[in-house]
Amino acid sequence: MNIKLAFTTFALILISIKTYALDPIITDSTSTSNINTSGSMTTTVKSPPPSAISPQFSAGSNSDLCTVGVAGAVQTQILGISAGSTVRDMNCERLKNSKTLYDMGMKVAAVSVLCQDIRVFDAMLMAGTPCPYHGIIGADAKIAWQNDEENRPKQDEEDSFDTSEILSGVGSAILGMLLFI
Repeated sequence: MNIKLAFTTFALILISIKTYALDPIITDSTSTSNINTSGSMTTTVKSPPPSAISPQFSAGSNSDLCTVGVAGAVQTQILGISAGSTVRDMNCERLKNSKTLYDMGMKVAAVSVLCQDIRVFDAMLMAGTPCPYHGIIGADAKIAWQNDEENRPKQDEEDSFDTSEILSGVGSAILGMLLFI
């Protein structure tokens, strides 16, 4: 019974509500546009783009060379300079020579090649195993080295870097480049 009563009440509410239809909104507009453009464009290239390319110097990825490549380039609007070179690594050569001698069974000769480096020479003395001296090894070699100070290895000038020379060279290069700008 409750369902019938609810349905009847709902139907009466719907019938009693007046519905008003709204008038539709109508918009009427027209527009006309004319766009006229005229012009010209001119591109003038006054200088080519900078193109100083430094050369590629490398020892290769799978080579057995003891060299290091160094290259650089500078470009201004007027002048471009590029240069490159290779630098020998003397310690690398010493290690390769020693390894080759050792692989051929010449162990004393291999140690003698390494002992040409003052750091290795001093380390061998500190360890109690002095470097060979004209084929003499052991305690006799230590005595021979003590008697012959002139032939002991010395610090190589190539191995030690003088930063003042490097910085003055870099400064001169920068000054020279600024003069061309």
